Amino acid sequence: MVPEVTDWIRRARRLMPREDRRVLLNPPRLVARFARFAVARHAGRAGRACADDVRARDPELVALLLELYRVFARRYFRLRVEGIEHVPESGPVLLVGNHNGGLVPTDGFFTALAIRERFGPGRAMYSLVHDFVFEDPVLRRYAARLGMLRASRESARHAFAEGGCVLVYPGSDLDTFRPFRDRRRVVLGGRKGFLELALRERVPIVPVVTAGAQEQFVVLARGDRLARLLHAHAWARTEVLPIVLAFPWGLTSGFVPYLPLPAQATVAFGEPMTWPDADPTRADVVDRCYREVEERMQQMLDRLSAGRRFLRAGDNRSGTPIEALHPATMASADRGATETVWRPAKQARIGTERSRTGAAR
Repeated sequence: MVPEVTDWIRRARRLMPREDRRVLLNPPRLVARFARFAVARHAGRAGRACADDVRARDPELVALLLELYRVFARRYFRLRVEGIEHVPESGPVLLVGNHNGGLVPTDGFFTALAIRERFGPGRAMYSLVHDFVFEDPVLRRYAARLGMLRASRESARHAFAEGGCVLVYPGSDLDTFRPFRDRRRVVLGGRKGFLELALRERVPIVPVVTAGAQEQFVVLARGDRLARLLHAHAWARTEVLPIVLAFPWGLTSGFVPYLPLPAQATVAFGEPMTWPDADPTRADVVDRCYREVEERMQQMLDRLSAGRRFLRAGDNRSGTPIEALHPATMASADRGATETVWRPAKQARIGTERSRTGAAR
């Protein structure tokens, strides 16, 4: 255990220089950078830095962070996963999720972790994220290395061309800052760009619904009216100015990073949704498909939320613990070498037991 931790720290120091860590791990500095972005946008000085280079993704950095997140997902969030087999093993796919957690988007990391544990490092996932991340040079560099792209159809097309999974949260700020009383609702906000994209590119949509992650902080008010009053969309590209209760700050703005509460989380992947004959230029067709996606996701969240208690799954323990998706390293008797087999741990244990039985015989 100690050698593994030492090795992880060594790799982290190599991949993330000290001056960068001072920014990325410092909430006041992150808030200050967001403030500078807002001021620049309000003054019309915000740029449009290139943010859709899918080849900038750094598999080594992705692996480093997901190794750490696997520990937290298992021990702290007690993450469970279901339906991961619905994600195609190859080819482009649009993952459409409900958004949770505000500025600590654990649901995105849960999704990336589940895909990596199931398919291995060769199945690349890209996320479409807010402009702010790409207006700061340090954040832009690390976002690109982690497979994050500026939220746009062009960025998604580039990722599709590479055969990648693209994760999008259509509800964005409206969804991730929905009040605590609405934590069991899916809020896509009537935003249908993702659906037009999927119909035009002929890629399947896989609904990804997370239950529990919205309990890692408490949103008291989303602040829609305040945002309109202060014209927040003009200077921060947001339609909300939320007020939240979050550890360790207590009562604070939703745009301040925080330490999440240990809320048990479950991520469910639904069956792929396709509309081969749908015309993306017809508004009525797009509206119908949008309602189908929204209704499917709400049904999934209702099922996952049944019996939940605050921070706990309650009696509803659907899904597989994340550690059961952990890849196993097995010895190949034929090749006389050790190779990594990416499959659920339960199957790997069965394979190991069979190998031992055969050797005994």
